[in-house]
Amino acid sequence: MAEYILQVKDLHFWYGEIHALKGISLNVEKSGVVTLLGANGAGKTTTLQCISGLIKGKHTGEIWYMGQRIDGKSPHMLSKIGIAQCIEGRRIFSQLSVRENLMMGAYLCHDNAKIKRNLEYVFALFPRLLEREKQMGGTLSGGEQQMLAVGRALMQDPKLLMMDEPSLGLAPLLIEEVFRAIKKIKEDGLPILLVEQNSKAALQVADRGYVLEVGELVLEDTAENLLHNEAIKKSYLGMG
Repeated sequence: MAEYILQVKDLHFWYGEIHALKGISLNVEKSGVVTLLGANGAGKTTTLQCISGLIKGKHTGEIWYMGQRIDGKSPHMLSKIGIAQCIEGRRIFSQLSVRENLMMGAYLCHDNAKIKRNLEYVFALFPRLLEREKQMGGTLSGGEQQMLAVGRALMQDPKLLMMDEPSLGLAPLLIEEVFRAIKKIKEDGLPILLVEQNSKAALQVADRGYVLEVGELVLEDTAENLLHNEAIKKSYLGMG
């Protein structure tokens, strides 16, 4: 397991009587980006929420992180050991300022020097947040709120970042900015597990990809191969 930061093994999950995940297995290396592709309802978000402990229910299989089995652990405990998730829909604190939102991400860190470094990193990654440091989160544009959600996750000083639909609802120029940031985070060595509706953009930044259909893993390959796979181009990339 040493070569992977995360391993999901034969994961099944049920919403009541609905068998939502049917034997999902995936690996995330200690660097780079892995993306999950699939239509709405394929099980991508459910997979992330099972890993991060955000949903509870009947499940089987195993989830391993840095050599430690973590399935069934609480989100609080997983945050403590270095797993951060940007949840779909941003979920920023609208009545707190940009800076206060970011500091909420650092609530488990008691190292002021590390908090300062992480804050500087976030502001370098998203200069717009520095410009709006004192502005209330609820007054930001959708793109700025997404940057804030990513920045807040980075303030946790994570060892693994999971992102759920970071470009959802954004204008093309803001999508480019978010993916520029993802590429920079990747270059800086933080591994990312990415769920993204914009399959082409996801594959262009990813190293590997997994394709889910109705809760089942149907294909895995390098991102480059998936970009040139005719079935993937037709189904997910709007080509062919």
